[in-house]
Amino acid sequence: MAFLADALSRVKPSATIAVAQKARELKAKGRDIIGLGAGEPDFDTPDNIKDAAIDAIRRGETKYTAVAGIMELRTAICDKFKRENGLDYRPDQVIVGTGGKQILFNALMATLNPGDEVVIPAPYWVSYPEMVAICGGTSVFAPTRLEDEFKLTAAALEAAITPKTKWFIFNSPSNPTGAAYSAEELRQLTDVLMRHPHVWILTDDMYEHLVYGDFQFATPAQIEPELYDRTLTMNGVSKAYAMTGWRIGYAAGPVQLIKAMDMIQGQQTSGACSIAQWAAVEALNGPQDFISDNKKIFQTRRDLVVSMLNQATGLSCPTPEGAFYVYPSCAGLIGKKAPSGNVINNDADFVTELLEAEGVAVVQGSAFGLGPNFRISYATSDALLEEACERIQRFCAACR
Repeated sequence: MAFLADALSRVKPSATIAVAQKARELKAKGRDIIGLGAGEPDFDTPDNIKDAAIDAIRRGETKYTAVAGIMELRTAICDKFKRENGLDYRPDQVIVGTGGKQILFNALMATLNPGDEVVIPAPYWVSYPEMVAICGGTSVFAPTRLEDEFKLTAAALEAAITPKTKWFIFNSPSNPTGAAYSAEELRQLTDVLMRHPHVWILTDDMYEHLVYGDFQFATPAQIEPELYDRTLTMNGVSKAYAMTGWRIGYAAGPVQLIKAMDMIQGQQTSGACSIAQWAAVEALNGPQDFISDNKKIFQTRRDLVVSMLNQATGLSCPTPEGAFYVYPSCAGLIGKKAPSGNVINNDADFVTELLEAEGVAVVQGSAFGLGPNFRISYATSDALLEEACERIQRFCAACR
């Protein structure tokens, strides 16, 4: 009898975590490494949010909470959805988890049976298909194209849906591409979903506030109210409020689904950290002006990186609308020899050779289900980004 579960054979390690670990190991050995694999802002959590956490500690808010979260936070979440998305939810339709990952995992665990399919646009966040696999479902990938700015078309979504489809996972702005869907673009997808009443929508809005220029964010249940009763709208405080380590994600949806997720979480982690929950109350209810300031910094970085990558031999990089990632194609370098003499056969070879030659750590596109590309996070200083892009340009120019 095998000791480890058979389910583990269906799961791959996280490529983004692996890249970050590799960069740390090389740094520890004295290499000059610039890591562009991180999926978190480089800003500090705002002081008012830290102060709220300290106040909560001093008030003795250090006990177990309700599994679904403290009422103050669930109320703040309802207020946020009404204020920013025009969506009406009650606190009993809301659940708070230990990061967005737990929310997604619990939703899938509560609903998937063997043979159930989950439609996932590619490229995708690395954890989506692994969660589906652990929960016994089957991922069906709906491909996108660079020519369409990595946005899913209505035809591609229609083609991916079958009678076995239970969920459609939607992420805008996207990790890894930064692509964000306008209301008009989203309407084309919701029109397809209206024709398939057996398909539920799991929308990952974690990067909602990180959109640039005059782009206006929209979420599926907002665009098509008739999808409200089969949509789980997930969000969190990690990205917009620079609170990745606080581990607070949340979602709102139909009561039957929230209750099922609550039951699973109750046998798993129970309530999220009480102190982090009180900090999240302040994040949602407190001043929001710093978000626009941070967005301006991110937009400047995005423009710098896109410009410099498009000047590199063999690379092509679209300009994304949101998040803090770019997803350039390295198709122009496939088949060429790296400075080491090794042939670059795919994007995994490209990122390996780039790391060895120039000390720049990025994540291969194949890890996200679509290549030959690579993902860069520009959530780091302008100086480091400029240096990294100069190294990438030098590496690309040296490939023959």
